[in-house]
Amino acid sequence: MIKVCQCWDDGVLNDIKVVELCRKYNAKATFNLNPGLHNAVERITEGKTYLDTGHVPGKLAWNEVKSVYEGFEVASHCMNHLNAHVVDAKVFVADAVAAKNVLEDHFGRECRGFAWPYGRYTDETCQLMREAGFAYGRTTLYTEDVASYTDPMQLHSSTHFQRGDFWAAFEKARPSGVFYFWGHSYEMADDPALWQAYEDKLRRLSEDPEVEWVNVIDLVK
Repeated sequence: MIKVCQCWDDGVLNDIKVVELCRKYNAKATFNLNPGLHNAVERITEGKTYLDTGHVPGKLAWNEVKSVYEGFEVASHCMNHLNAHVVDAKVFVADAVAAKNVLEDHFGRECRGFAWPYGRYTDETCQLMREAGFAYGRTTLYTEDVASYTDPMQLHSSTHFQRGDFWAAFEKARPSGVFYFWGHSYEMADDPALWQAYEDKLRRLSEDPEVEWVNVIDLVK
């Protein structure tokens, strides 16, 4: 058997479609959220576009995130998507914990997962995050053996969902028993081919009799 998990960053509008596809294939997913960057009752639909696609990622309204992510895990991505290489470590951790508290209050369940914004972390922030009660911190680095981590606050994934080595990474991960991929749903923009490629991945993984979908938190419990 091989445990498979996925996570998505930033709480953007395209997550709605990710959720729909995950439900279609009974796939689990974790969504890493920045509570401080959402409007209370209105979606953010204007702003910087993604690369040259003309696609604006946008943000869900905070009053709809509970219904959108119903049945899925959520994790802290800081209140305000801070960079651990830029701000003071204590300021960074306070922001991460504030997001954790907001998510726990809003969703009514424990939230001990974390994803490092920009993939940035330091030894000091890792230690402070452990002390604050976080179970793991997902990085943007890759490994063939996710389960062999030495520090769960530096939890590497197997690959990004759009990397060309996706299926090669999956096969390399089989011996370790864990395959973990991540991304931003806005990277698929409004491109039908990209969405179809993602759906094909979900279908192929879900049809594999050796695959067991798990949440990221299950890797470190």
